[in-house]
Order: sequence, then structure tokens, then C-alpha cells
Amino acid sequence: MGAPGENLKVNADRLWDSLMEMAKIGPGVAGGNNRQTVTDEDGEGRALFQSWCEAVGCDMGLDQMGNMFATYPGTDPEALPVYVGSHLDTQPTGGKYDGVLGVLGGLELLRTMKDLGIKTKHPIVVTNWTNEEGTRYAPAMLASGVFAGIHTQEWAYDIEDAEGKKFGDELKRIGWRGEEEVGARKMHAFFELHIEQGPILEAENKDIGVVTHGQGLSWTQVTIEGKDAHTGSTPMPMRKNAGLGMAKILEKVDEIAWSHAPHAVGAAGHIDVYPNSRNVIPGKVVFTVDFRSPELSVIEDMETRLRLDGSRIAEEMGLTISFEKVGGFDPVKFDEACVSAVRGAAERLGYSHRDLISGAGHDACWINQVAPTAMVMCPCVDGLSHNEAEEISKEWAAAGADVLLHAVLETAEIVG
Repeated sequence: MGAPGENLKVNADRLWDSLMEMAKIGPGVAGGNNRQTVTDEDGEGRALFQSWCEAVGCDMGLDQMGNMFATYPGTDPEALPVYVGSHLDTQPTGGKYDGVLGVLGGLELLRTMKDLGIKTKHPIVVTNWTNEEGTRYAPAMLASGVFAGIHTQEWAYDIEDAEGKKFGDELKRIGWRGEEEVGARKMHAFFELHIEQGPILEAENKDIGVVTHGQGLSWTQVTIEGKDAHTGSTPMPMRKNAGLGMAKILEKVDEIAWSHAPHAVGAAGHIDVYPNSRNVIPGKVVFTVDFRSPELSVIEDMETRLRLDGSRIAEEMGLTISFEKVGGFDPVKFDEACVSAVRGAAERLGYSHRDLISGAGHDACWINQVAPTAMVMCPCVDGLSHNEAEEISKEWAAAGADVLLHAVLETAEIVG
């Protein structure tokens, strides 16, 4: 059967109320959220999501990485499910919408189907992927990566946070480590709704981003060691300043990214300085360089130049340096049929739209390797994300969920 009519839309008020209710769990200090992965707050958010899904009539599955799968039945028990979803975990100073909109937008899709008595041939599954953010436990998109076979479960379980607590132990402690084998599920397709986390849609006054590609990402952790020394009594020629070495390398990072304009980007967001005292020259620094581009060859070039330039700078300054790649994924091209379903839904609904390359990593980037996948994006104010001031409007959220609803129903095949 063809796509549903343009008069079919979600309940915008109900979706917004759900977003606000979830935001009460793990509140931040400045209006956002601190609901980091496998914390007590994460467990509380999961429990609320499960209660909402069960009220719609879903069965909840839980795998050994804590991935949650709320299944709304289809009419054909042999048909592979259409999956939707994102993540409920946040940055330490995160917003209320990053990831959460995709999960609760999927829930609203099911609520709308129940309200209107809509049946589909394929079951529909709303997913909450564990540890998408990768802040407490690097790398990002950890559990979807295990699901797609990128990482091993044993390796993921052994990752430690800053306090030495292992991911697997913390997942078990909060009560959300299931028995289901990770990656055993097969998908007909996967759709992820997300805020843009960039300024393009708002700047161009577009309602919807049709995501055709995802930028590749490379995280390289750089460790520089010099010598701790008194800032006042150590002569300039006798210093081995690891902090200055980092500063020179970060200037190179910026230069490298600019050389591949306009799509490549690069910066360091995670920086630790030791001993981090006002009157001690830093003897050690550890920082992570984040390079991104939609072209694999560009990412490889940026990685190579970082190591060459960084090694040269360290040698000239009498410092030691080491590099460790701690995360990354290749650029992604999303499934043409799924992308067309998103684009067609936006057109039928009368929403302005444009194609986008996602600058951020998402669970969809890994799932794209095991199932046909696409993403829907809505604007966010000033493109701001990973910040407690992250903001969207009720209308933007509803438009994204409407497009998700239509794309999923078309793919899942409405019956009757």
C-alpha cells in the first residue's frame, strides 16, 4: 500500500510533554540534563520509557549491552521489523533533546498508531541505544557498535570510566543488563530522528533535514610529556613545557582542518593538564583531537599530518609524545530507498526541507552497516548542542516526528 495521507500527524503537545517529563530526570545545573550512561539517572530514565512503552502495548526486549527494544506488533509474524530510535543518555552538561527526541518521537509514532487504529505488516520497534554519547565510556555509539559487530562485547564491558568503574559492572549495577544476545535481531530498516546539532536548517529556514550522508570521525588521544617545574624560577631556555607543546599542536589541528574546507573540521574538546597548578609548568598533557569529514581520504590525511606535525613539534621542544586512536568510524552513505521515504514524507506533508550531511556521529552510522538506514533532522536554535542551552521548538519537534511517522509507516506497509 502507498504512503499515508498528509492529514496524518502526531500529537505535538503529547510529544512535547513527554520530552519535558523525561528532562526532569537527571537535571543539569543550567536548564539542561546530566543523565550520563549507566548512572542511576540513566536507569530512572529507562524505567520511565519502559512504562510508557508498555502502556502502548509493547513488549520490551533488553540485550546484554542494555539496548532497549519496545516492539509494537505487525500483522505478519514473519515480516522483519522496522526499527526507530536513538538514545536517552546525555552529555554531563547536555540538552533535553539530543537523542531523546529520537526515542520519544518513536514512542509518539506508536501512540499515534494506537490512537488511530493503524496496523502495519511489519512490526515497529522503538530502540534506546546504550551509551551513544561516549563521554563517560569512550568511544561514542558504543552499544550500537557492538550490535553492528564493530566492537566486541567483552572489550566494551572492560572499558573504565575516570573512577576506574567498568562499563559492564555499572550496567549490571543499575539493573539494565539483559540476557538477549547483542546483534541477534534482524531489521527491515532503521530510521533515526535527531536534532541537527548544527546551524544550517535554522539559518535557511528549513523544517526538515534529509540526511544523505554522515561525516566520518577520528578521535586521536595525544599524550605529551615534559617536566614539571616552578613557573617563576625556571629560566625560559630550560623549560620543557608540555602545555606549550599542546598549544602549538592545536594550532596545527586548526590549520589542517582549514586546508580541507569547507566540509572538514577539527578541534580538541577533551584536555587534561598535569599537575594543573597555577605556579607549575605543565609536565604532562593529555588531549583528544576530533577530526571529521565526509571523505575517508581526507580523514586519513588529517590523521597522518597530526602525527607528523605533532612529532616534529615535540622533538623541537625536547618533549615526548604518543598517539592513540581511541574512536572513529568511516563516512556513511545512507540507504537511498530510506532516504527517499524521508524526503517524500516531507514533501507530502508540505514541510520545507533540504539534504544534509550530518556532522555528528549517531547510532544510525553503525546500524547502516547491518540494515537499510536513514535519518530525519529538525533544526535547533543557533545550532547549539552538547550544551545545557540546547533548544528546539515544539513545532520543529512535531515536524520531525511527523516525517518519521510517514517514512516508517510507508516502509512498514499500512494494512487495511
